[in-house]
Amino acid sequence: MKTITFIGNGNMALSIAKGLKNSYKIEVVGRNLEKLEKFEKELGVDIEKALMDDFSVEDKTVIFCVKPANVEEVATRINGKARVIYSVLAGTSLQKLRQNLHPHALIRAMPNLAASVGMSMTTLTGDEEFKTEAQELLGAIGTTLWLGSEKELDIATGLAGSGPAYLALIAESLADGAVKQGMKRADAMVVMRGLFAGFGELIQDIHPALLKDGVMSPGGTTAAGYGALEDGNVRAACISAVERAYKRATEL
Repeated sequence: MKTITFIGNGNMALSIAKGLKNSYKIEVVGRNLEKLEKFEKELGVDIEKALMDDFSVEDKTVIFCVKPANVEEVATRINGKARVIYSVLAGTSLQKLRQNLHPHALIRAMPNLAASVGMSMTTLTGDEEFKTEAQELLGAIGTTLWLGSEKELDIATGLAGSGPAYLALIAESLADGAVKQGMKRADAMVVMRGLFAGFGELIQDIHPALLKDGVMSPGGTTAAGYGALEDGNVRAACISAVERAYKRATEL
């Protein structure tokens, strides 16, 4: 079984590791042994644990999961030339990663937290010779899409990478709306989760506009609710959310 080395042990590393643990041996490099042990417990399988100081990545396949602001500092604490580094750092360019980490090959990947249940939407770009491997590796945690430029990947960060947070806000708000009208909180949560599960399947094959039109009867309940969303500028807010996230990615 091949080994995948994670540098960093935060939420994204854990989510990806959950998706890969049945197909790869997991090695995790961090600053604190106690946090590495917690990572192992939450992952539910034995892992190789290593502290970051003077750790060698020579000829390893690495998933780089540190905070973007810590790239330079982490680079001084590891050594060797990785076979390939898959970076999941938002807004951190291939050029900056090459200058600091010096791998043989480099891929930028933008998964999301659904990696932990094998349902990530992961966008990829970087060294073309590793395109197939990247799609196979990250395909273990969901769907992948290879993009032709870093700009497109940064835009995708604002859509799929940050998207779970946007949808979580919408999900919570819809459940709150049902509670406001008199439904028990537990029942509202069950209904909301069923809504999202079914919608996730429908949206795979039906254009959003057609889906909306298929539900909205003239003068009906959906039209009334949809009108409230338009009054609240929800459409414009969603467009702005992706724009702001993209701009932030380019600033990191």
